[in-house]
Amino acid sequence: MQRRSLRSCQNIALASVCFMVLIAGCKRDPGPLPGAATEPAAAVRQMAQYLHDNDLAGYAKASVPPAQYAALETAWAQGHSRWPLTELPLDEKLPTLLTVLSEKGAEQNLQRAFRAQFEGQTAAVRQAAHSLGLFGEQYITHQGDYTSAERAHYVQLVKALSDWAQTAPVSDATLAKANIATLTAAARATGLGTPDSFQQTGMTGSLQRLGPFVGALKQVLGSYGLALDESVQQMRTGLTAQDGDNALVRVQYPLAGKEVDLQVALVRREQHWYLARTLAETDAVLAAAAAAEKARADAAAAAAAATDPPLEVDPDSAETAAKP
Repeated sequence: MQRRSLRSCQNIALASVCFMVLIAGCKRDPGPLPGAATEPAAAVRQMAQYLHDNDLAGYAKASVPPAQYAALETAWAQGHSRWPLTELPLDEKLPTLLTVLSEKGAEQNLQRAFRAQFEGQTAAVRQAAHSLGLFGEQYITHQGDYTSAERAHYVQLVKALSDWAQTAPVSDATLAKANIATLTAAARATGLGTPDSFQQTGMTGSLQRLGPFVGALKQVLGSYGLALDESVQQMRTGLTAQDGDNALVRVQYPLAGKEVDLQVALVRREQHWYLARTLAETDAVLAAAAAAEKARADAAAAAAAATDPPLEVDPDSAETAAKP
């Protein structure tokens, strides 16, 4: 009787474990969102996949219609645009970052800076991350030119990244040394470490060269516990609403152990779906580029007219023309 009772208890325990595993598995794989198979939802996943694959040129081409992409490439060559790099945080610092990482002796310089500012400063780094998170959340909530959807999304990002930074081994000297070596090698491999390199390489060429650097950066962040590619792999999208050529897509993805939930607006142009925010931004970039080129042409024409010699009139010809 005892054996039967023991066996029954074991069976109950095994069934309970299996049930808990099943529940945990269900939580990890919540299934697709409603409308996941629609074109707008699929378009968002495709753009995210390009970023997962470090294919920045592919992402840019999928973000705007072909004619607009060609116009943006021309604006880049003319010095009027750095899109899509302008979609990145601190985009204006990217050329300087690559220059610093590409310099001779960058590894030693950065390691000295790390030892001076971060090594052994675990508590201070955590406090700084906490304070910056609170400041960022307050700023986004009350300041800045954001839509309500953008504001909600950015607050979620700041909270997740602040919590991550407070636990990340940022002050680990061994990890820092390895990651500095990874980033400096990747930056030099881009060939974009000089001030004019982006202009000379062009938009598509620059994006292609930056792809492996982005991969190295994600590798470094992964070593600190921030797995961005996993966020993309687990991303879910679904259709919230569609009215003709306008759609609203819900996006959910995990980030640093937190679930981020947002909605993005899409617009259909030339039978393809694009992020409405991206189209608005690139339309503005191209309008500014066209205005700048017109101003440049007008200035060149005015300068040419000012330097032309005055027209000389032959006195004999003038006298002849004056006779009746």
